[in-house]
Amino acid sequence: MSIDPILTASPAEGQPGANTRKVFIKTYGCQMNVYDSVRMGDALASEGYVPTEQMEEADLIVLNTCHIREKAADKVYSALGRLREMKKARNAQGQELMIGVAGCVAQAEGEEILRREPSVDVVIGPQTYHRLPAALRRARLGDRIVDTDYAVEDKFEHLPAVESTRVRSRGVTSFLTVQEGCDKFCTFCVVPYTRGAEVSRPFRQIVVEAQRLVDAGVREITLLGQNVNAWRSEGPDGREWGLGDLLYKLAEIPGLARLRYTTSHPRDMDDRLIEAHRDLRELMPYLHLPVQSGSDRILKAMNRRHTAEEYLRLISRIRAVKPDMAMSGDFIVGFPGETEQDFADTLRIVEAVGYAQAFSFKYSTRPGTPGADLPGHVAEDVKAERLERLQSLLLKQQAEFAKSCVGKVIDLLLEKPGRMPGQLIGRSPWLQSVNVDAKPSQIGDIIPVRIIGTGPNSLFAEPVGASSAS
Repeated sequence: MSIDPILTASPAEGQPGANTRKVFIKTYGCQMNVYDSVRMGDALASEGYVPTEQMEEADLIVLNTCHIREKAADKVYSALGRLREMKKARNAQGQELMIGVAGCVAQAEGEEILRREPSVDVVIGPQTYHRLPAALRRARLGDRIVDTDYAVEDKFEHLPAVESTRVRSRGVTSFLTVQEGCDKFCTFCVVPYTRGAEVSRPFRQIVVEAQRLVDAGVREITLLGQNVNAWRSEGPDGREWGLGDLLYKLAEIPGLARLRYTTSHPRDMDDRLIEAHRDLRELMPYLHLPVQSGSDRILKAMNRRHTAEEYLRLISRIRAVKPDMAMSGDFIVGFPGETEQDFADTLRIVEAVGYAQAFSFKYSTRPGTPGADLPGHVAEDVKAERLERLQSLLLKQQAEFAKSCVGKVIDLLLEKPGRMPGQLIGRSPWLQSVNVDAKPSQIGDIIPVRIIGTGPNSLFAEPVGASSAS
């Protein structure tokens, strides 16, 4: 799943002082990149870096990049061109500004970034960002560093432990990466080439980090992975555990009220994971399960290794044990060879599922992926027209789902202040943003509210008292 570029000012302890450096990290892409940026901030804290939300006052600027969107590398080089001028001005004043590029574009481009942009000091891949502090020390001595190897060591073992003071500054929800990489090799996707093969973090490592997050006040954890439901590890009983087993274990942590996970692949949705949705009240009834197309012919060309009918049967099995499950998905329009009939099949699967939320994009080639060499590329105007029709249907379904919530009493996790005085924003079990009148001291509480209205991108609610939500 992709989201718009966002700013992540990586938290760190301490107050700015004479020997303190400031870091600004700009995060592009998915939730995993958000998590990675936070963990880079944790690693840099040991070097005396504290976060800033003002790029102009930073001593270090890191672009944590994503390679999913079209022309991702071009956008990074454009941003680096602007940073080059900033660095020149800073150096002319006798001041230091270091520039780093991290993430998937760094992994894909490597040395080319240093060749094209002399202002860059460090290029570091998603598997080696635990080495960022050491790379910066070397760069400060005059070396220009590229570290995009797939690390032999476990980066999570080398990252500093999550400290309570930093976690508290982030809020009551947190991401936690449990799996990285992908072995599926969908023909449209660069992830296997930028993130590598599927790797699962060890069970005990995840439980320890989750416990530390909860001890610091986190109420909701979202488990992350490129194919999060492909997670496998030896469990405490010596047998191989899957994501369902992990969720059962995490649900035992006192104070952890909510669990989510993303992004899943239909092929890895096993019985134990479906049972977890049936049994665990902590596991929220919202599932992001991309299908990409409703045409079996296109699914085969994408190397998805499931059919539209198999996907629909899986949805039926999930809803049989969790009737209030809200579905989210991803769709690619205009994949090479897609005909009007193939697109009609996609519209049909959307109608059949009824999505509460979805992400849809025009197909764009990724150099080095098999899809780039397929015949029958669809004209841009045709892709645009089909995408408009698909998004119109998806937005209609999203609005209908939101309206169906009006009148319901739900449990709402209060996360942060709203735009209006006396208002807080929380998330519904179905991941919707909900506005409600409440006190700042209630942030972190889960309260029963009644949904009373809908907006373009959020819901409105009123408290209903101390009785438990239905």
